[in-house]
Amino acid sequence: MNYRYNIGCSLTNLKGIRDFVRKTLIENNVPEIQVSSIVLALDEMCSNVMIHAHHCNPDDSLELQIKHPQTHTFIFEIIDDGSVFDINEFAEPNMDSLVHDKRKGGLGIRLVKSIMDKIEYTKEEGKNICRLTKKV
Repeated sequence: MNYRYNIGCSLTNLKGIRDFVRKTLIENNVPEIQVSSIVLALDEMCSNVMIHAHHCNPDDSLELQIKHPQTHTFIFEIIDDGSVFDINEFAEPNMDSLVHDKRKGGLGIRLVKSIMDKIEYTKEEGKNICRLTKKV
């Protein structure tokens, strides 16, 4: 099964993404505790794309695809044409320095990596694809 959701890159649209992901996972009998953590990870990733690649421009858009190719496996693809930000190449800040400097931000990437089983970035036909895989 494949599911698609297109949305403008305004942070006010994140609720629609959360609802879409939650509904799709529940329809596929994913346990609620896993639904909540996956929704959190996708909210973080989509907000990063909206903020860093599109500067929250509602005229820009992204597409979220959810693929369910086999039992217990979900693939989430965030597709856009903004500037790419590969979290696999991001040097996570040291926790002590975050606390010491009282910085906001920097924890979302760590959170996404702890929730998802695999994160990949590709560029196909001029589009950025962030592919997140989760076994439930």
